[in-house]
Amino acid sequence: MSVFIDTSALLAVMDADDIHHMQARKAWNDIISKSEVLISHNYVLVETFALAQHRLGVEAVSLLQNDVIPILTVEWINEVNHLSGITALIAANRRKLSLVDCISFITMRKLGIKRAFTFDKHFKEQGFECVP
Repeated sequence: MSVFIDTSALLAVMDADDIHHMQARKAWNDIISKSEVLISHNYVLVETFALAQHRLGVEAVSLLQNDVIPILTVEWINEVNHLSGITALIAANRRKLSLVDCISFITMRKLGIKRAFTFDKHFKEQGFECVP
C-alpha cells in the first residue's frame, strides 16, 4: 500500500519540540515497519528542506538527504501539474491553502493514493485518509 508523505509529518518526526512529535514518531515507525511505499513530490521536499534548515539547522537537512530521501519515491512536478496547482490554488481562494498542498492533492489523485501521513487538515477536507 502507498502513503503520501507531507511536510508537516516529516517535520513532526524530526522536531522533538513539535506538538505532534511523539504521535508522528510512532506513525512513522509503523509505516516503515509495514514496508509501505512512501511517496512525495519535489515541492514537498523543497518546503521540508527549507523549514527543517530554518527550524532545526543543517544537521536536519543532512538527515533528510541521507536517511529519508533514499526511502521515498519522489514524483517530479512538471509544468502541466504546476499550472494545475496554481489554478486550483486561485480557484480555492483560501489564504491558508498552499501551492504545495494543491500540488499534493493533484499528485495523490493522479497516482490513486488515498492515505497521507500528515497533520495538515486540508488533506482530510479534500477527502483523504490522514495518518495518524
